Amino acid sequence: MKGFVMSIFMALFGVLWTIAALAIGGGFFALFGVIFIGIAIFEAVYNYKNATSENRYSAMDIVDSREEPDPLNEKYGRKTVQNTPDPVTASKPDTAETNYCPYCGKKAEADHAFCSGCGKKLP
Repeated sequence: MKGFVMSIFMALFGVLWTIAALAIGGGFFALFGVIFIGIAIFEAVYNYKNATSENRYSAMDIVDSREEPDPLNEKYGRKTVQNTPDPVTASKPDTAETNYCPYCGKKAEADHAFCSGCGKKLP
C-alpha cells in the first residue's frame, strides 16, 4: 500500500513539474512531467491492485509455501508439490527426542543427568 501512496505523490510531482515547465516556457521539458504522470498512474493502479488482491506479489517471501501459494508460480504454470517437507525444519531433529539445557541452551543427551555445557543438573 506504501507503493500506492508513493505513486500518488509521484503523480502530484509530475503535475507540478508540467505546470512549472510550461510557466517558464520550456515546452519540451513539460513532456517529462506528462511521462512522469503516466508512469505514476500505472504504478498506482498496479500497487493498489496488488495490495488488495488475495494472492499478492511480495518482493520478500515472508511466508512458507504451505501457508500461502506463490502467485507467480500459479500464473506461469509451475507446479508446486503439496505436502513436501520444509527444508529448514526437515534437517532439524524432532524436539520430542532432543533435550536442551534450560540454563545455557546447549543440546543435552536424554540419558545425561548433567549438562555438558554448564555442568548444572538437568531436570
